[in-house]
Amino acid sequence: MTEFELKFQIDPPQQAAVEAAVARGRSYRTRLRARYFDTADGALAAHRIVLRLRKEGGTWVQTVKAPTDGPLMRHEHNFELPPMGAREVPLPRIDRHDGTPVGELVAKVLRQAGHDPATAELVPLYGTDVWRTTREMRTGDALVELAFDRGQVRVGEHAQALCELEIELKHGSPQSMLELAQRWRNRYGLWLDTVSKSARGERLAKGIRHGPPTKAVQPALEADLSGPEVFRAVLNTCLAQILPNASEVAAGSGDAEHVHQLRVGIRRLRTALREMADLAPHINPAWETALVGAFRALGVQRDREHLRQTVQPQIEAAGGPPVAWTDGDGVPEPADVVRGADFQAVLMDLVTASLPTDATEAASAEAPPARKLLRERLAKLHRQVLRDGRRFEALEPAAQHRVRKRLKRLRYLGEFVAPLFARREARRYLKELEPAQDALGKHNDDAVAIAAYREHAAHDGRAWFAVGWLSARQPADAVECRKALDRIADARPFWKKP
Repeated sequence: MTEFELKFQIDPPQQAAVEAAVARGRSYRTRLRARYFDTADGALAAHRIVLRLRKEGGTWVQTVKAPTDGPLMRHEHNFELPPMGAREVPLPRIDRHDGTPVGELVAKVLRQAGHDPATAELVPLYGTDVWRTTREMRTGDALVELAFDRGQVRVGEHAQALCELEIELKHGSPQSMLELAQRWRNRYGLWLDTVSKSARGERLAKGIRHGPPTKAVQPALEADLSGPEVFRAVLNTCLAQILPNASEVAAGSGDAEHVHQLRVGIRRLRTALREMADLAPHINPAWETALVGAFRALGVQRDREHLRQTVQPQIEAAGGPPVAWTDGDGVPEPADVVRGADFQAVLMDLVTASLPTDATEAASAEAPPARKLLRERLAKLHRQVLRDGRRFEALEPAAQHRVRKRLKRLRYLGEFVAPLFARREARRYLKELEPAQDALGKHNDDAVAIAAYREHAAHDGRAWFAVGWLSARQPADAVECRKALDRIADARPFWKKP
């Protein structure tokens, strides 16, 4: 069984309204008390597998969940235990999931960690105590379950409050469920959250509030995949980076790396939408506007931190005066950006686009393998980077910035599709791009800093020193950029047929 579920966090002023909306009609309220288990060495958690015993009213249910290829889908198997006394508390048993795909996965993971699945000792780690209000409803051609949860996760004497809305597909069309979820998100200002109750329990046990930043991973691609299949695989890997980092930022993480990895994910996604548009004609051009807006808003803080921590110390080391950089007005909070209606709406649209439909399945069956078109896109970007690189010093700043953006698109597109070609040659080629990426990144950072100091000079004349000092470095840096770009000509394109 595969579970498809969306979870949303709710602003406190809206929590009562959401609970009341779920409670309309034929709803019911149940107390759910759960305990989560793992081996002492965390063998299951290492593979993001969750094993839970939960008392649902008067019934005990053992559940195991494991990740799938999609960021919002999980393998799931539930085993309802026979009736027992009110004071009895069952122990978990792996064999309750024998004969199921997720049970086989659990057994495999345990054996790899040196445990015998039949005798592996499972220890309780944390628990949850939740009052759940549930209602099933039909929407389009789908049956969905709305569940409003209010309660807490607990580890020993430590507890953390929970209040969230889950929308789960029981059967039917995921697209219909997503349309319903979008309406609820619009009505109540909800924001998408990928942090499970079990993850909250693990963090509480470790004494941390946020998980680690999520970095990009390469999609799993086969050489004979059609264009739509390649695009969906790439889109899913982009979402697998964007959604967890967006959840942490929306929850108030102050870790700059969460914001950085979210921006990397957005940039990679924009590359996929632009360079693979011919593989996925259902792409909505309006997504780009929302993604660019979020990317730039999230970048304001990064640019300000770069000025404080990197550029200003260099200015003062060169004999320049101190310049105070404050956040001031107009610097958006990253959490507000991520929770914003435009960004949340595009996330929901992208989740919808990542799911196969009858039409896309039919198109995939008829479409030729994607490699020919991808070769053309890679070759075009490669030619453009070399052409503009040869005259980099003569380009206007805006044109120089376009070269940097093309180079990034070439890198990301190469990373996406490397499995379709020769992986070793692809790694070698992408490695050859790194010196130019570094040189152009430094050149662009200085250009951004010059603009910031020039604007700051309107009310602090000391900033003019930095404008002059940074501007004096630009010509020599442009030469280094051109030399680094020239060296890309020696890199053998991995997409060319042998």
